[in-house]
Parts: sequence; C-alpha cells; structure tokens
Amino acid sequence: MTDDFDDALRFVLRWEGGLSDDPSDRGGRTMKGVTQRVYDDWRMAQGLPAADVAGISDRELGAIYQKSYWERAFCAPLPAHLNLVQFDTAVNMGPVRAVKMLQQVVGANADGAFGPATRQACDACSPPDAVARYCTIREGLYRHFAEAPGQDRFLSGWLNRLNDLRVEAGVPGFTRKRDGGVDFGETGHIERVPDLAPDAPLEAWR
Repeated sequence: MTDDFDDALRFVLRWEGGLSDDPSDRGGRTMKGVTQRVYDDWRMAQGLPAADVAGISDRELGAIYQKSYWERAFCAPLPAHLNLVQFDTAVNMGPVRAVKMLQQVVGANADGAFGPATRQACDACSPPDAVARYCTIREGLYRHFAEAPGQDRFLSGWLNRLNDLRVEAGVPGFTRKRDGGVDFGETGHIERVPDLAPDAPLEAWR
C-alpha cells in the first residue's frame, strides 16, 4: 500500500464511522464503511467462512478498500489531492460513478472506462482546479439525491463530509471546525450512494 493510499484511507475511515444498521440506509449492516455483503464476498474469495462484519480486522479492512475502491477507481495514477477526492468519491458513491465524474472534470469522454485518453486528460489537468470542480459536481449530485423521498435526512452529513474533504484537498475557502470532530448531521453515519452502470447518467440512483 502506498503512502497516498494510507493517508487517503485515514481520511475515509474518519467519515465511515463504526457499526451501522440503519433500516433507512440502503447499504444495510455496515462496519467502517464495509457492508456485510461486501465482507461476505471478500471472505468467500479468500476461502474463509462467513463472519459478522462487526468483527472485521484492520488488515481485511485495508485490503478491501485498496482492491475495491482505490484500484477500481484508478486512484494511483492521479496527482495528490485529486487521488484523495477520487478515492473518497468511489467509497461513498461507487467507483464507476467516480470515474465518470473524474472524466467530466478533466474533459474526457465520460464513459466510465479509465483508458489512455482519460489518463492523458488527467495528466494535462490543473489538479487544484480539477479538485474544486470535482467537489462542486459532487455537491450538486448530493443535493439532487436529497430530493428523493426519505433521503433529505442524509444531506447535512453528505455535505459535512464533502466540505471536510475540500479542506483536506486544499480547496480555498474551506476550513475545518476548531474541535476537529466529525459531524454526521442528522444520522449516525454517512449514507452510501449506489454505484452506476457505465451507460447510466451521473444523476441515476439504482
């Protein structure tokens, strides 16, 4: 694991909280951002028996985040700060959605497939500008999703996480609270946004 990954993971875990089993959260039973379904699939792939996600180890946690989000969202080739924003978005909104958002930000074809053209566009971008634009797009999506029945209760938590990400990524005009604490808003967790099919628009919720 790279230093960039380790630093990004520390930020993500700051906002993923502990054990959550809120019936309003479509992700289901979750520990530190890893759902029971994801944990079951990972343990099965390792030849291990099923276990309660509440007991997930730090080693398992790091391996799942690296394989399922850091690598799937192609964070490693990205410059500092942009890779953090890409990783955190992949965790909260899905790797395919994160790639499509990144492509939109850097002016590549937003098809959800990270190929040579996307890599070239990322290499040519201004990282500070790309980070700021990326976060603006993400905020717009959160506000759109909050208009769905029952989802408005998650908006303050979504925006608190996003604004903390803006601070971490150096977006001008954003500062962290003096106490440095985490504010989940109206709930005890940050709801996950379902990932996209590659041919679906960014605004889709499935």
